[in-house]
Amino acid sequence: MTILAIKETEALFKVFDESTELLKEALSTSYLDAFIESGDNLIDGHVQVEDGQPNEKVVQQLQGLYDSVDRQHLDRETVRQAIQLSMLKAMREDDIQGNHQMTPDTIGMVMGYLVIRLVEKQSQLTLLDPAVGTANLLTTVINQLTAATHAEISAIGIDNDDSLLSVADINTTLQQANVTLRHQDALGELQLPEIDLAVSDLPIGYYPLDEKVTTFKTHAQSGHSYVHHLMMEQAMHFVKPGGFGIFLVPSQLFSSPESKGLLAWLQDTAYLQSLLALPKDLFTAQQSEKSILLLQRRGGNAKQADQVMIGEFPSFKDQAAFSKFVAEVVDWELNDLLKK
Repeated sequence: MTILAIKETEALFKVFDESTELLKEALSTSYLDAFIESGDNLIDGHVQVEDGQPNEKVVQQLQGLYDSVDRQHLDRETVRQAIQLSMLKAMREDDIQGNHQMTPDTIGMVMGYLVIRLVEKQSQLTLLDPAVGTANLLTTVINQLTAATHAEISAIGIDNDDSLLSVADINTTLQQANVTLRHQDALGELQLPEIDLAVSDLPIGYYPLDEKVTTFKTHAQSGHSYVHHLMMEQAMHFVKPGGFGIFLVPSQLFSSPESKGLLAWLQDTAYLQSLLALPKDLFTAQQSEKSILLLQRRGGNAKQADQVMIGEFPSFKDQAAFSKFVAEVVDWELNDLLKK
């Protein structure tokens, strides 16, 4: 990231932060809700006033901040990173729960980089994130694919949290990304087109509505089912034959009591092509460790790679070892996974 890009990100974050703080005080609301109000104001080009709030003085301060932003020439990554900084502050101030926290940038960048070679020959790409949240991961991947391919990219993001989806709307609108957002339960009835690539930082935990998921192959035989198993199955259902899904999953994915159902579903639906554990030093406890899982939908030109790529990333702090490992993964993609 260049010094100029850092300065532009800092300047946009300053506008977001100062306007959010002004609205938080004027409207007596949370940082997150004030950010959403501010983002909507910035997109609309004027300050929304209801019941005399915010008052005229605050409106003028806000309008001055919004007028300082050249919306038409905003760089996508500048927007994404400035919103990410705003969300990090919201998470601290509003004490937002773990499943709602954003995918760290480095992980999103790695996930995006790993899929470039898998889709780079396509002229059109449709992506799906069934747990889109603030759209930080989705737009990280879109921006990487936009820079590395000539594909026309569109995406669909689904989430049942209206606040996070409002942030995603601000994020994608200001980035001028072609993303359709849907406020619904991703495990409900979905009407979706065929997807080239599913990408998601899957929520971890149990899905409470047992009757709703009885038709899923990954549902538990008794009690609640794992939501991350169900979400993966749902996403891959819409991936075209030969298409890919890349997911952030618990490292213990295949050692849980419910893994038998997950493996049975995989046997019928997708090839497990790669499972790469993230560096242990990213996590505070063993049970919170995560891995990047790469699946390929059966059918089309898909085949099981001769060698499933299983490994663990070196620490991101050791740049030489990290680069060497990524080069090995790329070599595997080109000479094994994509080999005709």
